[in-house]
Amino acid sequence: MRILFLSDNFPPETNAPANRLYEHARHWVRAGHQVTVVTCAPNFPQGRVHAGYTNRWYAREVLDGIDVVRVKTYIAPNAGFARRILDYLSFMLAGFLAGLLQKRPDVVVASSPQFFAAVGGWALACVRRLPFVFELRDLWPESIRAVGAMREGRLLAALEGLELFLYRRARCVVCVTEAFRENLIRRGIQPQKIRVVRGGVELEHYAPREPDAALASELGLEGKFVVGYLGTHGLAHALESVLEAATRLRERDDIRFLFVGDGAARAGLVELARERGLSNVLLLPPRPKSDIPALWSLCDFALIHLKDTPLFATVLPSKIFEAMGMGRPLLYAGPDGEAAALLRRTGAGVVLPAEDPDALARCVEHHADSPQAMERLALDSFAAAPDFDRGLQAGRMLEAFAFAGDLDLDEGELPEVSRHRPASASSPAPARAPAPDAACAAPPAPLVQPAEPGPPAPAPLRGSETPSRRS
Repeated sequence: MRILFLSDNFPPETNAPANRLYEHARHWVRAGHQVTVVTCAPNFPQGRVHAGYTNRWYAREVLDGIDVVRVKTYIAPNAGFARRILDYLSFMLAGFLAGLLQKRPDVVVASSPQFFAAVGGWALACVRRLPFVFELRDLWPESIRAVGAMREGRLLAALEGLELFLYRRARCVVCVTEAFRENLIRRGIQPQKIRVVRGGVELEHYAPREPDAALASELGLEGKFVVGYLGTHGLAHALESVLEAATRLRERDDIRFLFVGDGAARAGLVELARERGLSNVLLLPPRPKSDIPALWSLCDFALIHLKDTPLFATVLPSKIFEAMGMGRPLLYAGPDGEAAALLRRTGAGVVLPAEDPDALARCVEHHADSPQAMERLALDSFAAAPDFDRGLQAGRMLEAFAFAGDLDLDEGELPEVSRHRPASASSPAPARAPAPDAACAAPPAPLVQPAEPGPPAPAPLRGSETPSRRS
């Protein structure tokens, strides 16, 4: 299969969209498919071009067998709605034009956020008379409304109209959560053309390991109980509430809060921690993706924190799966929804209400003093990881592409890990895609809610492979 994919995020950027596409594409290439990614000069999250790259009109490179085309865009930091929109629109146009120059693919795929990239992908598919697949990673522009970045009005209504147009026009919509799928069905999108392919983890890179002793020493985390937040520090994450919890625990010298990443909220967090003199909080700038497993190895809890907004009950943050691969217990504080249900079902972590620093502080303190409970959570987290192997998810994506293009996909054309796996309920067997739509020619969580019991604990791991580092 020849796949042409438009995405304005790609390595060396390390955010979730870049990682997902790169890891999927590597599996597709290994299975014998041809993959071309049209993207821009790497600049996320600071809005500055990464070292070694320039914002050129057109550049080409090959990364792990993936043909990568980079185009010139208007680059702006993740601050200010108008400038971000200019950034998005420039990639939409440049990506569309670059796509016209590529060899004819079997399918055109475009990913959100942001969905202007999907507009470029849809236009490209129309001009070249190809099937269009919309990978839906975010309910945009609803997420803009949720964080208060845009007021109600004609512009927001117009963006929502464009959003529905894209869903209807796509031959297949690939959602990352069941909640997204249900949202689209409620809004009139044909259920048979919606697929769900959740996030995943490269288990060859993310596996249980002993804490990185050199890194722990460098960061002053030796012998500490570490609550780690690794990822984007955005408006959607309400991380000020985590600093409130850290304030309540400042007398516990054995507990540390570790933040690694960047985003629109980071500067405010750094200033707040400085004002309060929070010596139990460590805020690190972004690290290369290759450093992430070592950072996870230092964490007793992998923190997932979301703003108390109903929309965020529908999301499934990708760091959940990295933590599972590492055998790290999850600490989820957010709206009760898909992520909370996953942790309850697997027993991989603890579920707390959103933006409740008292509950967060009590939970951290309790588990810092409960090594046996942490050991059980670690084992259950690790046991859940194989269901989210990235190769398995890459195979489900290929099935969605074949569905959209009415293509035959042999078993040998799937990534090896996904062969002989039973199809999930969210990934029905490929069938002929429907024609585009005519219009296109829960209750709150209790204060502290431990996860429900998970599956039986796996057999003990060998030596240094044990997920938990505390006894």
